[in-house]
Formats: sequence, C-alpha cells, structure tokens
Amino acid sequence: MASKQPSLRLTVLAAAAACLLLLLLPAASAATAVEYCNKGKKYPVKVSGVEIVPDPVQRGEPAKFKISASTDKIIEKGKLVIDVKYFFFYVHSETHDICEETTCPATGDFLLSHEQTLPGITPPGSYTITMKMLGENDEELSCISFGFSIGFVADS
Repeated sequence: MASKQPSLRLTVLAAAAACLLLLLLPAASAATAVEYCNKGKKYPVKVSGVEIVPDPVQRGEPAKFKISASTDKIIEKGKLVIDVKYFFFYVHSETHDICEETTCPATGDFLLSHEQTLPGITPPGSYTITMKMLGENDEELSCISFGFSIGFVADS
C-alpha cells in the first residue's frame, strides 16, 4: 500500500498542474461575443466576429479592434459611430470615416480595423462598445454591441 501513495500524489500533482496551465492560457483565443442592437432588424451589413488584440486591453498600449463583416451592398461612403460605456456609464464617443477603417468600395467579405491607445489613467474594468455603421445618407447599415476589458497593469 505504501508504494501506491507516491504514485497517487504524483497523479494529483500532475492533474493540479494541468488545471493551472489551462487557467493561464491567454484570453485572446476566446471569441468576443457580439450582439446586434436590434435583434429583429435585417441589417445590410452582417458582422461575423470581433477580435481584440491584446485581450484584455492594456492602458498606454495600442489595442486593435478587428470586425469581420459582409454585405451584398457596395459601400463607398459612410461613417462609424462608436459609443463607449464603463460598466453602465457613458464615457466616450467618436466618429470615423468608414473608408479610413476599411478599403472602399467595400462589398462581400471585408474587415474593419481600428487601433486605439488608451491613456494610462483609464480605469481598469469592463467596458461596452456600441458601434453603428452608417451609409452615405446616414442609412443604418449595422449596429453591434460587444464588451471588452481593460487590465489592471499599466505601463508607465
């Protein structure tokens, strides 16, 4: 019986080490959940995914938001209206020319890519972005919402 005791301990230690390694895997491999603003609306632009690098976002470091989308329309002009909430509090809004965030004319599958560096004083925690894609005459092409986190470590 004494010879089985070290073997059991090694098995328990190996299982604990494996669990710890799984907890330490980078969060970047997880997909960011996206919701449409109006779940019943048929938006001309369909969003298939959002990738945030790094995830969580680090204060003072560039963060890239990549939105994979597709459309049957030809988008030659428009804008992105981005609203940011910290927990439930509105904290920031900005508007960008859609053709500065993707190649125009955009049609079929395309990628919107935006890079932002958040100031070192940005509070850590959970944020929500609501992003509206508006066409040439402010036609709502899409509206999505997704969350992201800002880490607790800031570079000086």
